Amino acid sequence: MRLRRKRRLARCLRKRRELKPVSDNTANIRHDDILLMSVLRNEKIRLPYFLDYYRKLGVDHFLFIDNDSDDGTREYLVSQPDASVWHARASYKRATFGLDWSNYLLRKHAHGHWVLTVDPDEFFIYPFCDTRPVRALTDWLDGCAVRSFGTMLIDMYPQGPVDAEPYREGQDPFEIARWFDSGNYMITKNPAYKNLWIQGGPRARVFFRDNPAKAPALNKIPLVKWDKRYVYVSSTHSLLPRGLNQVYDEWGGEKTSGALLHAKLISTLVEKASEEMQRRQHYRRSGEYRAYAEGLGDKPVFWCERSEEYINWRQLEILGLMSKGNWA
Repeated sequence: MRLRRKRRLARCLRKRRELKPVSDNTANIRHDDILLMSVLRNEKIRLPYFLDYYRKLGVDHFLFIDNDSDDGTREYLVSQPDASVWHARASYKRATFGLDWSNYLLRKHAHGHWVLTVDPDEFFIYPFCDTRPVRALTDWLDGCAVRSFGTMLIDMYPQGPVDAEPYREGQDPFEIARWFDSGNYMITKNPAYKNLWIQGGPRARVFFRDNPAKAPALNKIPLVKWDKRYVYVSSTHSLLPRGLNQVYDEWGGEKTSGALLHAKLISTLVEKASEEMQRRQHYRRSGEYRAYAEGLGDKPVFWCERSEEYINWRQLEILGLMSKGNWA
């Protein structure tokens, strides 16, 4: 594992040449700032709400890698004073699906900082997020000598077909996608990296019902007290050193955990699936997006009689999808 980590660090140092600074405001980062890292392409429609959401949560500075957008994403981000932006024209796939780029910037700019690494359609929630900023969580984690914080990705969806209500730029996506699956999840333990592997939910039952083992992974570790020796190895599903992946209690108790509300299943998915099928830059030859492109033609409805309408984080705790643990 130590050798794998060193190889990942060597890869990210080689791939740094593919990153071109567009707006570098990292000199403004203070020693205790909470950072957010995101690799994105053609997400301008999502960014106003995304930035507003995370600013209100308590993020101090954003690190964005734009993978050659052509919809104004890069220009919009450059206008944000609390964001630093890099442009990568090279292959997302050959950069280990963007991880080589983000690992390099995390190594260079995030050492000693708490960092959230999320996609533009992922929205972090945690116990007491309605009354406490994310710094209250990171201060508590520091006091407990905890370096990483686990979440489950919860796919949100509308009551009708995903394209029935068009998403507007800057809109809260959960005005449209208010529903989620309270069950239907499978959990195993990855013996190599010691992380939990979670699958299931609406994408599994609609797009991967004939082969649920191919369904997307829902386990994420997006919040980490970064050290320049750390690397993500598979999206934000797992890290090295692998002790960072043990965000669960092995003795039957509950560790504090959160969730990522996932706003993928809205009208923007139709265009995104078509684009990614042409680019073929995602995992397994874009097999996930192939399933979306093929399935969306039938205008599937994810809602069912067992769907739950989202209320707040306490609801997710009652359902066992996150936990406040011993954080009171």
